[in-house]
Formats: sequence, C-alpha cells, structure tokens
Amino acid sequence: MARAGGSAGEGEGLRVVIAEDSVLLREGAVRLLEDAGIEVAGQAGDADGLIEAVAEQRPDVAIIDIRMPPDDLESGLRAATEIRRRWPSTGVLILSQYVEEHYVHGLLDAGSSGVGYLLKDRIGEVDRFIEAVHRVAEGGSVLDPEVVARMLGRRREREPIDSLTPREREVLAAMAEGYTNRAIAGRLDVTERAVERHVTAIFDKLGLSAVDGGHRRVLAVLTFLSG
Repeated sequence: MARAGGSAGEGEGLRVVIAEDSVLLREGAVRLLEDAGIEVAGQAGDADGLIEAVAEQRPDVAIIDIRMPPDDLESGLRAATEIRRRWPSTGVLILSQYVEEHYVHGLLDAGSSGVGYLLKDRIGEVDRFIEAVHRVAEGGSVLDPEVVARMLGRRREREPIDSLTPREREVLAAMAEGYTNRAIAGRLDVTERAVERHVTAIFDKLGLSAVDGGHRRVLAVLTFLSG
C-alpha cells in the first residue's frame, strides 16, 4: 500500500474504495480514477457497504461522500471515523457539497495524517482531485482551498494566528492544503529557502518547539484549524 511504502508513482499500485450514493457521480469518479491508473477496488452506495468494502479490500484510500444512507446526514463522517479507528493505515478523503467547518473538525479530531476534505466540485478539476488522492495515500493532509480561506478569514483576529504576517498566513494556508515546501515555493513564486524561513517563523510564533520534530507541521495545521 502506498502509505506503507511511499508514493505509488503515477497511480501504480494505488487502490481505493469509493462510497457515493449518486450512481452518476460515483461512476464518473471511478472513470477518472481508473484513467489515472488508480485501481478502484470497491464501490458502495451507503455507509454500511463502505465499511464492508474497506474491511474486505483494505485500500490505500477510502473516498467518502459525507452524506449517505442510511440517514443522509453524517453517515459518511461516522464511517470515516470508524475507518480511521479500525484501519489507521487507510487514508480518508471526504467529499462534501458545501463548506461545513464542524465536519472538518470532526474529521481531524484524531489528527491530520492521511486525511482530506474536498468539495465535490473539485472532482471536475481532475488534476487536483487525483493529486489529493495521492497525498492522502502518502499520509499527507488535503483541505479544499475554499475551506482554508473561510477558516483563515474567521481566525485573523484570534491568538496565536493573528501574530502571523500576511505571507506567513499564505504559507500556513498552503500547508493546510497539503503542499510541501517546494510546492509552496512554486505556488508563491519564491525560493524554497524563503519558504523554510517562513515555516520556521510560523513554528516559533505558534509556540511549536523543535522537540516536536516532524510533527510540528501537523501541529501547526491543527492550531490553524482549531483557532
């Protein structure tokens, strides 16, 4: 599996299960995934079928509609939480029709490793969708840019986020979307060394010491999300 052994190249060896009660949307997503070389090992139209598929197939990623039968409210979120508890090596990518912050918090309660939250419209942005699947499979985190923008905007006057400069906010927002330092540098048209300096400043301002090691990036994102 990709999270155990690193990146699965251009999709080779990457296996997913997808749960979506809309047959049309599900079949469309399956086609996009398979065209990208990603194996769709199982499909489901409800939360119970999803759990069964994950138990049987043990995929790298479970792609989950947040609202599915049986109650059409938070069945997908509850299933995602159960999957993370029972099969922590399986990444979870949630798809939602709207930006709903309490769903994001519920999804991230157990940490941000191998977790993603995208609006369904992003499926049509094929490269972004496929990239998100890969990031989650590799243990990274992905948040929809619209979610990040809304959450950042609401926290601009809250400590400790309000101590960050505008550029540091941009870097932290990109970190929350799951970008690496190199990708952030390309996105902001700055050097990777400059990004590293911003990241260090973010850690310092958020009170994340060096003893936190590689977890500081995750902790920074969680601080950003929790306000």
